[in-house]
Amino acid sequence: MSLNVAVQMDPIDRINFAGDSTFALMLEAQARGHALSYYTPDTLALRDGELFATVQPVEVRDIKGDHFTLGDRQRVRVDGFDVILMRQDPPFDMHYVTATHLLERVHPKTLVVNDPAHVRNAPEKIFVTEFPELMPPTLITRDLEEIKAFRDEFGDIVVKPLYGNGGAAVFRLTRDDLNFGSLYDLFATTFREPWVVQRFIPEVTQGDKRIILVDGVFAGAVNRVPSPGDLRSNMVRGGAAKETDLTAREREICEALGPSLKAKGLLFTGIDVIDGNLTEINVTSPTGIRAIRRLGGPDIAALIWDAIEAKRS
Repeated sequence: MSLNVAVQMDPIDRINFAGDSTFALMLEAQARGHALSYYTPDTLALRDGELFATVQPVEVRDIKGDHFTLGDRQRVRVDGFDVILMRQDPPFDMHYVTATHLLERVHPKTLVVNDPAHVRNAPEKIFVTEFPELMPPTLITRDLEEIKAFRDEFGDIVVKPLYGNGGAAVFRLTRDDLNFGSLYDLFATTFREPWVVQRFIPEVTQGDKRIILVDGVFAGAVNRVPSPGDLRSNMVRGGAAKETDLTAREREICEALGPSLKAKGLLFTGIDVIDGNLTEINVTSPTGIRAIRRLGGPDIAALIWDAIEAKRS
């Protein structure tokens, strides 16, 4: 089977391809003989009900300093592709939301991975709250009195933007932290939407596990350990990738989430678990598959393409 595949992503010349999950998916698609095209979401254009993009054929190589070659730019109808990988990074802002509305015009005739309507309706830090029994105590608000009451109850808390990504602007506040008022003012000025407040989990120093599910089924995992002196375990923030196995609790979490992910067409998802507590369900542009492979884990890019091909057969 040869598929005509388009990858909607950030500028390919700026990615860190050695750890980039999108690049791994492109390498696997190319190895299977699929035709690859590349475009950035700003080239999408809806004209009289038809969706276009300015795309370029692309060839990829796992070679530092020479990881891609682009062909000539051409404006094409997006519904001419068999598959579109929606892989631009957040933030999950109105630009991102608009891209989901546009791609919804061609899905499922053209298979968009992940389903754009459900990407829009399942932002990672809100979708996860459908499973409160799997989470640490969590509050979503911008109301000062609610946050004060939450901190009084739990003492040590974490505050982060509702639509943030990559560990940006994640803060830990202790019960008596004198920065509380200043941080509240900063967030209230910077972010119009509510933000997330969670009970701090001290075991985060042992790692924040990224678990990948493919079409609702566990596929692989990596433990991300924060750098000394940092709260955040994201690898883009210096977290170290360590091999890992799933605990019984983590398998229970995967089994609880799997049917919902599959039903929503969220074929490639990455969940974050700290000490048995589910903290996020990443559906926009999940990462981690190259780190898992590098540590001797499964080839998740191949599993994802197996699932895509099965849906297109």
